[in-house]
Amino acid sequence: MGRESLGTALALIAAIVSGFAIFANKIFIVDLDPTLFTAVRAMIIGLCFFLISSVQCRFDYGKFRKVPWKYLIVIGIVGGGIAFLLFFSGLNLTTGGRAAFLHKTLPLFVTVLAFIFLKERVGKKQLVALLLMFAGAVIIFSATISPAELWQAPLIGDSLIIIATLLWGIENVLAKKAMLLKETNFVVTFGRMFFGALFLFGALLLLGKAHLLFTLQIHQLVNLLASTAILFGFVLTYYWSLKHINVSKASAMLLIAPVITLILGISFLGEPAPLLQILGSAIILAGAALILKVRSEFQAV
Repeated sequence: MGRESLGTALALIAAIVSGFAIFANKIFIVDLDPTLFTAVRAMIIGLCFFLISSVQCRFDYGKFRKVPWKYLIVIGIVGGGIAFLLFFSGLNLTTGGRAAFLHKTLPLFVTVLAFIFLKERVGKKQLVALLLMFAGAVIIFSATISPAELWQAPLIGDSLIIIATLLWGIENVLAKKAMLLKETNFVVTFGRMFFGALFLFGALLLLGKAHLLFTLQIHQLVNLLASTAILFGFVLTYYWSLKHINVSKASAMLLIAPVITLILGISFLGEPAPLLQILGSAIILAGAALILKVRSEFQAV
């Protein structure tokens, strides 16, 4: 299998996992503090990738990393810490379907940032796709829904998710840059999750919520572990795909995910689907169809 095919396949798997993840996490996070939820998951996955990276370098830690620690720390704090905290705080306030589609404006931010900082080519087809996705996001954002038990403040939740998505765009470009500097995808993933977890545990202490770690009930632990397993599958396949295809294309593949999330949310949670939200979602998917036809221009990794 060629690099383009492998990278595309990995990104496709990541998109499918992501579609189930947002729906599942909407259920898992209901009776859990978002900061605690994200911190525990990130630490477990960070330690898993530390072990994977250690095995890969045969426990010779002189070969553990090829980029300065500052890359991994910034990737972790921005993408694995602040963005996760904002996203799950927002998910707690809005519907899973809206969160999924707003999160999938990620290619818009990634493509612009990759063009500026990584010199990735952006053709006319990509520009049209980005404009469509931006228009779709604006339409979704303007579709009002009434607050309910599982989506108490949709406007605030949507805003937090948009900010989180921008931060993930920055983190994606930094991760690709690290791989261009010969770093492995496993070490990059370790940095993203481990340093993100340290940030989140620090936030727990500052917010006076550290005690919540010792009050978790059995069903909450089960929810945490289930969500952690899903996230592990996503970060493994997505960051592996970045090693083989352009970050702008990999992020665009994730636009398949909200279709799954929207269907699951309507079917099992009774989430509303206003006409404007459906229209905006369709426009975003139209943009995705255009981007998926763009082939990566490989750079040495």
